[in-house]
Amino acid sequence: MLFRSTDGYAGYHKLTENPESENGGITLVGCWAHARRKYDEALKAVGAKNAAAAVTIYQGREYCNQLFKIEEEIKSFPPEERTKLREKKARPVMEAYFAWAERNEPTVLPKSKLGEALGYSLKQRRHLGNYLLDGRLEISNNRAERSIKPFVSGRKNWLFSNTPKGADASAVIYSLIETAKEKDLNPFSYLQYLFEQLPNVDIQNPEILKKYLPWSKELPQICRNLQ
Repeated sequence: MLFRSTDGYAGYHKLTENPESENGGITLVGCWAHARRKYDEALKAVGAKNAAAAVTIYQGREYCNQLFKIEEEIKSFPPEERTKLREKKARPVMEAYFAWAERNEPTVLPKSKLGEALGYSLKQRRHLGNYLLDGRLEISNNRAERSIKPFVSGRKNWLFSNTPKGADASAVIYSLIETAKEKDLNPFSYLQYLFEQLPNVDIQNPEILKKYLPWSKELPQICRNLQ
């Protein structure tokens, strides 16, 4: 099964689990940073005008903070152990949070910032809980968003790709570079190595290409020397 870390964008919901698909479908993993951010936005909107609402907002944010604190405490453990610790420590907090949200949602205006915060979490409940399924998954998609920031900022300069093929080529290059960075490779050295090696191999053979991927242990040391 494939996992995809996402925010609450409704378009992602079309990528739901489909057991009949070749890879068993995609399981969406919701982002708790987005859930917590909704309470920050609600707090700014309420200010000092509504003390009762502010208390409720603080309560919701504190539940989110507890989950992040647990992640900080267990981040050094191997994935299998993190899965067990999340079940023991995080699941009770999460269940208490959703029970609290269900109690409070009917008492606030749906279109208020607090109503939006509660509604967001409850609508995303299943996806937000999916990070408990595997210790390799993260509680938020912040790292993924940081990875796409360079070309999101860059497109303000180059505006758009002229052709679909150009867009596809850009997506491949961006994916390679950002994955290389995640694997502690030197992107320049890694790309230089690919440009030197790939013209001499059968790129139509997936088995051959595996040793050139960013996570391959067969990559030479020169690709791994970050400057």
